[in-house]
Amino acid sequence: MTQHARTDLADTDLLPAVGAAPAVGDDGAVHTMQVRDVYKSFGSFAVMNGMSIDFTDNAITTVLGPSGTGKSVLLKHLVGLLEPDAGEILIFGRDIWDISENERYEIRKRFGVLFQDGALFGSMNLYDNTAFPLRKHTDKAEDEIEHIVMTRLKEVGLEQAVGKFPNEVSGGMRKRAGFARALVLNPDIVLFDEPDSGLDPVRTSLLCDLIMEMHAQHGGTYLVVTHDIRSARKVSDYVGLIWHGKVVHYGEADEAFASDDPFVRQFLAGDSAGPLGMD
Repeated sequence: MTQHARTDLADTDLLPAVGAAPAVGDDGAVHTMQVRDVYKSFGSFAVMNGMSIDFTDNAITTVLGPSGTGKSVLLKHLVGLLEPDAGEILIFGRDIWDISENERYEIRKRFGVLFQDGALFGSMNLYDNTAFPLRKHTDKAEDEIEHIVMTRLKEVGLEQAVGKFPNEVSGGMRKRAGFARALVLNPDIVLFDEPDSGLDPVRTSLLCDLIMEMHAQHGGTYLVVTHDIRSARKVSDYVGLIWHGKVVHYGEADEAFASDDPFVRQFLAGDSAGPLGMD
């Protein structure tokens, strides 16, 4: 796996001090994000059933699994939008439910999130959508904001579409604008919630290229939740597989795609024969 240097536009004052370094995992490595024996149920439906995973820093990890196994719920736990029924969510070495709401708010500023459809504000053009986090969370002057925003939009190929509104551009362009906005605060962590949803195979491949390009340029810990095996095969440094609310496999991508484990092999090959059925 290639280690990437941080070559960031935004100043270090965009990275709030949270009073703790990333924690050391069971493998002896440092991990910015850790999930420790987490349980979460909605009514009688258990979504996370003792889930544990230490995400590898400065790498692209893809999390896959059948529908309803807790992938999107995992993202919401990591960013502090859902509180676990039991277990720990450790971000930068701190249990985010053992700190104040203000501290949790500061930690969230160190995340970038790309939602399924970009989650852009329909009343703002692409420039103002991308500038929004800088205007809300910093006191930067507009000329500084313009430099950062235009650089990010140029990186994702949208410098000629800054004045367009979300309903005036394609789904792929909305996702790219959402990606630019996710990067604008120079995040340590970027979460992708099914970024390939609704895209045709060519645009999915181009978006994967962009994810890898931005990671190579800026570094950081990227987590991609997807159903698309081709996307996972293309972008992943590491692959995690979730089943029945637990992580059943986590490791380097080459290892995952060569695994002899019946569930891992069936899911990544898309076979009908194996332990995963219609239930």
